[in-house]
Amino acid sequence: MNTDRYRFPFALLTALATLGLVCMGGLVTSKGVGMAVPDWPTSFGYNMFALPVNQWFHGGVFDEHTHRLWASSVGLLVVLLTRWMGGSPARKPLAVVGLLEIIAGILLLRLGPEWKGGGAFLASIGGVVMLAASIPGWRSPAEGILPRLAWMAFLLVQVQGLLGGLRVVLDKALVGHVTLGTLFGLVHGCLGQTFFVLLGVIALLSSPWWARLPVHGGLQGRSEVRGLLLAIGLVALQLILGASMRHQHAGLAILDFPLAYGRWWPLTDPESVARYNQVRMDESTVTAFQIQLQMMHRLGAVAAVVAILTVSVRVGRRFGWGSPLGRGAMVWSGIALGQFTLGMLTIWTNKAADVATAHVAGGASLLWLGTALILTARRLTMPASSGMESSRVPGLSRVAVQGTP
Repeated sequence: MNTDRYRFPFALLTALATLGLVCMGGLVTSKGVGMAVPDWPTSFGYNMFALPVNQWFHGGVFDEHTHRLWASSVGLLVVLLTRWMGGSPARKPLAVVGLLEIIAGILLLRLGPEWKGGGAFLASIGGVVMLAASIPGWRSPAEGILPRLAWMAFLLVQVQGLLGGLRVVLDKALVGHVTLGTLFGLVHGCLGQTFFVLLGVIALLSSPWWARLPVHGGLQGRSEVRGLLLAIGLVALQLILGASMRHQHAGLAILDFPLAYGRWWPLTDPESVARYNQVRMDESTVTAFQIQLQMMHRLGAVAAVVAILTVSVRVGRRFGWGSPLGRGAMVWSGIALGQFTLGMLTIWTNKAADVATAHVAGGASLLWLGTALILTARRLTMPASSGMESSRVPGLSRVAVQGTP
């Protein structure tokens, strides 16, 4: 039985599950329940998968524990995706990695009771990897760079799991005036978006749509590609600023919009900040840095939306509004405008958890779709003589479309 045709649906499932995981992480951060389960890799001393149900429904445990279980499920999907995309050549390295993780887990178990949870967790991961390596079939690797991208996802999912755990274990440890929990949480949030984009790219490159997309040798549009790169860079910067705000608890550092404490640019001298904190009533106190961070996020949002709308118009005019790039650019613009609206609603609704989570999902979607547009644009403008059609990306053909939109 030929299972190659099922690679794309499985890659798409893995990407969608990862988007759900990003949303779940945003929900946990928005509700401030990241430490609802204070230990890791155990949960209140129990094996993560054996936590009694009566422990789930108090103090945000449900959200945080569901996030952990969801992350474990995504990890399993990524391991299977790596095995499937890599074909038979992936079996031996997966077996080696799994064996090393089992050995490391056993060594941790021998260090003492305090290492019991970590050792059992690592050994169980190694067992899953070993099982994936033993799956028969799936002999032919995917084309082009897909196996390498899957291995990147395999590495990232384990790094993400480690960062999420360290964010709990080292929550109160200080580096200067910042806790390690905050730093690990920030990296964990940003890397999660990157991880989702990577899996989205794997799904795109393994799709029948990508295989049917022709290469337009020498099609003009290099300036549009540069415009897309600039826009996606601004989106990435926005996501970093947004993650910094969430983990600095600066999402509501300014309570009004479009003004900021009644001004277009708020004063941040000590007297003004003290006055702001007096009128915040039950809200937590804020610092000048948190206020400035949110203002940078607001300016970045305007810059990103303007860049996206501008380059989308240029892409539509160059390639045609009915082309894949033109339609994708219109969707990208719509998501950007929706994302800007969600940012405003986050403030106006006092950072309602569902609105803030939708804002996180919108940011991840913007980053992925922008990346997909760049890959598509580069393909459509790739010179026919570059020799990259079949060696660098799967499903590429040398078919040229007559005429230029």
